[in-house]
Amino acid sequence: MLRVLFQDEGRFGRINDTRRCWAPLPVRPQVGHQIVREYVYSLIAVSPRDGRMASLIMPWVDSEVMSIFLAHTAREFDGDYCILFLDGAGWHRANNLRVPPSIKLIFLPPYSPELNPVEILWEHIRENYFKNLAFDSLDEVEDVLVEALNSLDAKASMVKSMVNYNWLNTLCLTSN
Repeated sequence: MLRVLFQDEGRFGRINDTRRCWAPLPVRPQVGHQIVREYVYSLIAVSPRDGRMASLIMPWVDSEVMSIFLAHTAREFDGDYCILFLDGAGWHRANNLRVPPSIKLIFLPPYSPELNPVEILWEHIRENYFKNLAFDSLDEVEDVLVEALNSLDAKASMVKSMVNYNWLNTLCLTSN
C-alpha cells in the first residue's frame, strides 16, 4: 500500500513554556519559570489519512539518529511504501543517511512549517502536557513526553482530525 507520511523533530527540555491559564477572580495564577539548557528530541512520522504514527525520543538529532528513526518508521509501517515529506534539516540530507528501500524522501519547501501537519502535534503536546511546568530533571521531561506520545498513539482518530488537512485529501496518489 502507498502511504503518505509527514515527519518532523521537536525539542523538549527544562526551559519551560509559559502559557496562558485560567484562574477564578481575584486569584492571580503563579507559574514557575526556569532556564536549564537540557533537552531531549522527539521524532514523529504521521500518516494524515488514518492518524497512525511512529515516534522516538532521542538524546540528540543527527544523521545517525535520523537513520535509526527511518528504520523504525519502516518497521512501524511494514508492508507499505512510504512517501515521507520532511523539511530540509542537514541530517535529512546528509550523505551518510541510510534510507530504507520502502521509504522515499520528499523535501518540503524551505521556511514552510505550515505545510507540515506534525507542527500541530508539537503544539498539542506543548499545550496539553508541558504547559506551565517546571521540571526537576530531564527524566521528568522524558516521562511527560512518553505519556504524550503514547496518548496520541492510542488516539489515531484524534490525531487524524488534527493532521488531515483538507488539501491533503485532494492528492491523487497511485502506486505503479
